[in-house]
Amino acid sequence: MKAVTFTQILLWLAYPVVIFFGIQYLQPRYVAMLLALLLIMRWRNEAKSLLSGMSQIYFAIFTVLLLVIMLTTITNNETLLRLYPALVNGGMLFIFGYSLKSPPSMIERFARLHEPTLTAAGVRYTRQVTQVWCGFFVLNGCMAVFTALYASRETWSLYNGFIAYILMGVMFAGEWLVRRRIMLNNTKSS
Repeated sequence: MKAVTFTQILLWLAYPVVIFFGIQYLQPRYVAMLLALLLIMRWRNEAKSLLSGMSQIYFAIFTVLLLVIMLTTITNNETLLRLYPALVNGGMLFIFGYSLKSPPSMIERFARLHEPTLTAAGVRYTRQVTQVWCGFFVLNGCMAVFTALYASRETWSLYNGFIAYILMGVMFAGEWLVRRRIMLNNTKSS
């Protein structure tokens, strides 16, 4: 893995912690500027390949996130800065939900990176997993809004910088285990 890619991933994963400590020492506008730089670095390199066929949606979400960051920079508002994780969840919900209306589903796109010849059962399964992820983004986004508006900085940072990532990891691992089981059952029944 290239050092630049590793740094981008590390900064993206740690952004709530960066924001938490940044707010302790800097005005929200300066932290927002750092966030804008991270957003541009992260999305520039990977989103186009993952969201092929949805470039207008990708651009719209990217633009909304950047506008909120710019508004935070202008207003110096900490709450807007803390709402960023909720906006990211909303963007992901929109992308995954749109892929259900305009197939292939987002999880099917990911699955086809490793298994280009996905069976009909595989397509149905990936559609169901995409629906589950939509539910996750709704719940996670609601928690992100709640912590941004009503929780302390510490609680916000703990949830958005640690607990939310643990939940995503559990979702990924759980889906992987279910998929392995389904593939094993499909192999046995063939």
